[in-house]
Amino acid sequence: MTIYALVDANNFYATCEKVFNPAITHTPLVVLSNNDGCIVARSAEAKDLGIPMGAPMHEWKDFFAAHGVIAMSSNYTLYGDMSARMLSLLQDLCPEVESYSIDESFLKLDGFPDITGYGRYIRAHVQQCIKVTCGVGIGPTKTLSKFANHIAKKRHEYGGVFNCLDHSEAVMAEIMADYPTSEVWGVGRRLSKHLSEDGIETVLDLAHCDAVAIRQRYGIVLEKTVRELRGESCLSLEAIGRPKDQIIASRSFATTLIDPNAVKAALASHISRAAEKLRAQESVCAHVYVMINTNPFRTQDQQYRKTMLVPLPHPSADTAVLMNAAMNGLRKIFMPGLRYHKCGVMLGEISQTDRQQSDLFAAVDDPKRLRLMSLMDSVNKAQGSGTLHMANTGLSAAWHMRNANKSPHYTTCWDEFPVAYAN
Repeated sequence: MTIYALVDANNFYATCEKVFNPAITHTPLVVLSNNDGCIVARSAEAKDLGIPMGAPMHEWKDFFAAHGVIAMSSNYTLYGDMSARMLSLLQDLCPEVESYSIDESFLKLDGFPDITGYGRYIRAHVQQCIKVTCGVGIGPTKTLSKFANHIAKKRHEYGGVFNCLDHSEAVMAEIMADYPTSEVWGVGRRLSKHLSEDGIETVLDLAHCDAVAIRQRYGIVLEKTVRELRGESCLSLEAIGRPKDQIIASRSFATTLIDPNAVKAALASHISRAAEKLRAQESVCAHVYVMINTNPFRTQDQQYRKTMLVPLPHPSADTAVLMNAAMNGLRKIFMPGLRYHKCGVMLGEISQTDRQQSDLFAAVDDPKRLRLMSLMDSVNKAQGSGTLHMANTGLSAAWHMRNANKSPHYTTCWDEFPVAYAN
């Protein structure tokens, strides 16, 4: 019998901030989005105060001051490194692991004795090694393990671990009847509303639906969800590191920009990061998609949104080749005098480096350039992102994000490594 476990870190971003700062262990804390705009993560204490996810920071400043809430700028370097450490721990504990998101992983526990006990061991081991508390949900399908994880987190009597296989059908039916369909993996708010209109209100209702009828009305994806809720495994583990079909790098500016050099610097930084990701998965791309727009919420400004698809002369992962294409695209869509809010790039038509269709007459990347790119990636990985970079990324710093209260890079920068002093 196939058995899946979903290991999901609790309040991951907020927890990462607290791991290296014991003084705020029990303090309500929120993590803000890029440019310190909205709340994207909350500690348990912040949730207890009723602070909603996605709330604009400026609307809650007075509340935070009155209740002692700490607001931290997002530190994705720290979160990414902590995520990698957590994944490494899980891979040591289980031979088959799928990294589903930055704080979630599916494990295949077929053949393990005392599955529930092992789930408790996994939770304790992660807590001991990196001080991150996880919920562990166990079930015969990925969808049921995801639902079990939700129960493990919401119902404290289970101690953070819930195994569907430990409970009878009657008990599971009673639990499913307590939760709306929106708590099912893959059923969003809009779909949940449509299901409600058809009289399907709870998880139990959905599990009891006719799978064929669901497919005819809602499609094959929801049909698989119904079957999985009944214990029929339709979704297998996916390989870790599966190459992405598209790579996007995009970010809002700290303030609106008029200076073309500032916009060029931002775009150059985005294309450098995207190219680095492309090489990391040993791929090349065939075109670069350039995007630029003004702020749609500043109605007093002239509104402008434009995109440009720039084909490459040959599939490439060379930052210089991609940079040239991106800048050509920007020149064609940039309008002087406008106040720009955001720019970005998307790499498309991605293929694996060793699986390209050869063209007798097309150019190829210079092997010396590829070695140079590999060297840059190695230096940046060891010394920190941006240590080596293209000159045009430094044309201006005006585009950089607001991050007034960003924590140090505790685990990835020697200069910011935490130090303990003895009295």
